[in-house]
Amino acid sequence: MLAIRRQTDKGGEAEPVDDMLSPGVASVLAVLPSSAVVLDRDDRVMRASSAARAFGLVRGDSLMAAELLALARKVRSDGEIRESEIETAGRKFGQESTTFAVRVAPLGSNGQVLVLAEDQTERRQVEAVRRDFVANVSHELKTPVGALSLLAETIQDAADDPEAVTRFAGRMQHEAARLTYLVQDLITLSKIQGGEPVPTPGPVPIDEAVHEAIDRCNTKASAKDITLVAGGTDGLRIWGDDELLVTALRNLIDNAVAYSPEHTRVVVSARPAGRTVEVSVSDQGIGIPESAQERIFERFFRVDAARSRATGGTGLGLAIVKHVAVAHGGEVTVWSKEGSGSTFTLRLPAFGGTAVAEQRTTSPLEATK
Repeated sequence: MLAIRRQTDKGGEAEPVDDMLSPGVASVLAVLPSSAVVLDRDDRVMRASSAARAFGLVRGDSLMAAELLALARKVRSDGEIRESEIETAGRKFGQESTTFAVRVAPLGSNGQVLVLAEDQTERRQVEAVRRDFVANVSHELKTPVGALSLLAETIQDAADDPEAVTRFAGRMQHEAARLTYLVQDLITLSKIQGGEPVPTPGPVPIDEAVHEAIDRCNTKASAKDITLVAGGTDGLRIWGDDELLVTALRNLIDNAVAYSPEHTRVVVSARPAGRTVEVSVSDQGIGIPESAQERIFERFFRVDAARSRATGGTGLGLAIVKHVAVAHGGEVTVWSKEGSGSTFTLRLPAFGGTAVAEQRTTSPLEATK
């Protein structure tokens, strides 16, 4: 809180402006969660909450938002309470603007005005994500469901053609599998997307998680003659959930296999990095355009939609990886260059606070093709 002192008309000692506030007003403002500002009749700030200053709404004894000043003057002139929304420059890294829901009301009979501003930025972002998510889910579910319906009608019409029935039944199995994967990914994502910490964390051996993830991806890799290799440092452990870690690694490996040419290899390696453990999945695939790298962790975002559908991808794999990392208090990053492959790196808190480097793996595990 900042108390402003105003010079008296007789030229005596400046009196604290806070003393001019109605009894109890300062106490109420102190407990309000909103950004709160009290202006005097000359538009000078008498009282401002720490939130108002943190957001840059107040500097010194001045209200910095011109829109709020204009509202305050209207309220002072006619005594009517006004509500509105304003946008100011973003105060966080990567945030272009901050949106406030504001309420301006007269305070007493001395021309004082109370301004309350509630940060709505995060809520607006959540609403936008929810709208996009519903729209995307509707579209993604509609495609396989529509295909199944059409194929069922086609089989009915081709009942006298065994070859056609076999062919269309195979297509139905493909679409049904795609629908199953999509629903499974949606369920997984819904469990972890809140960004909440892992409910029952414990020590997770990285070696076991990597081997389990490779084992689950073996069939897809073998179909393309892609070798899965595990390497790096043995004996590392993180603090978290083993099944979630396997899920994240499986999605990264599946992604690498899907976008890699035949007869290449995918390497999964782990290494200690101070208080974290880094687990990287590197491929020799087609790479990701730089313009798309910032969006690849979004739900349903695909660099190449046609290729993704052909490989059976749901567009949720990397979003799941991101939320698993966040749930563990870590992060996932990507390095990629078109034509040179990609490397996704999970950085997760080490068990015990520090990653302990043991003997380096002498012979990387090659998954059976």
